[in-house]
Amino acid sequence: MILLMGCARTNHYLIHPRKPTPDVSVWAADFARGDLRMHIEGARPPGAGPFPTVLVFPEEERTASDMHGVIWDLAARGYVAIAADYERRIEGKYRRSMFAWQTSGDLTLILDTTRAYPEVDQNRIGALGFSEGAVVSLLMAAYEPDRVKAVVAYYPITDFPHWYAGKRSGVSDRVLFALARWQLRVESRTSNDEELQSKLNLASPLSMAEYVHAPVLFVHGAEEALIPPEESERMATRMKASGGTAEVLLVPDAGRFFNFRRRQAATKAWQATLAWFDRFLRPTQQSGR
Repeated sequence: MILLMGCARTNHYLIHPRKPTPDVSVWAADFARGDLRMHIEGARPPGAGPFPTVLVFPEEERTASDMHGVIWDLAARGYVAIAADYERRIEGKYRRSMFAWQTSGDLTLILDTTRAYPEVDQNRIGALGFSEGAVVSLLMAAYEPDRVKAVVAYYPITDFPHWYAGKRSGVSDRVLFALARWQLRVESRTSNDEELQSKLNLASPLSMAEYVHAPVLFVHGAEEALIPPEESERMATRMKASGGTAEVLLVPDAGRFFNFRRRQAATKAWQATLAWFDRFLRPTQQSGR
């Protein structure tokens, strides 16, 4: 995937544990709805619960298993953490796709499946997403504003038509952006510009900003070129104009996938992530406990 160019240098365990602590329980399961198939990897702290819960969505082409370090980290801090990835049935076969989620029912499948787990506190569910996973988190929060209580969105595209029509400076950035646009068009499986624009609008959290009631923390590298910080900033501005709660954490000197590449920057962002979830999912407890 072009949007993941350079991802071979990422390390999903950079600041997260490589194995769960002995008291953390883990599981995996599969669910389906219509043409969508979802795989989840879960982790939970000891005790009966119910516990505040964070749903975790990886970046494009990554899987729930790639989020092991993240969910084990969250579980060690008192959260149920459930990571998910998706495949869509296309031409008779389940395939990975940037547009695997195409209906509100697709987006809310994971919320509905949490009811199978009594340890999940249905009144304290948050979402954490990276890149494409951040888009899923924001759209899910828009479609289920009463069920999603907090979101942390790392470097999302929030306005696909605006992003698609943009320009980049510098030869390498222009080439990478052109390839990313081409990839997006191919993945959309649209036959003309009108269909493409319609699909890009439907995939854009910015168009649903007024329906996002959950407080959102946007985390973006200040030097991100492919998905510039304005994608987070414009969404935060639109949310606040509608009366929502949104903040943007711009991480200095940080580029693409910085939280899986640069330890110091990743630690700063992760501390802010934990503080956000503690503030809105368990406000009586201190971050890191």
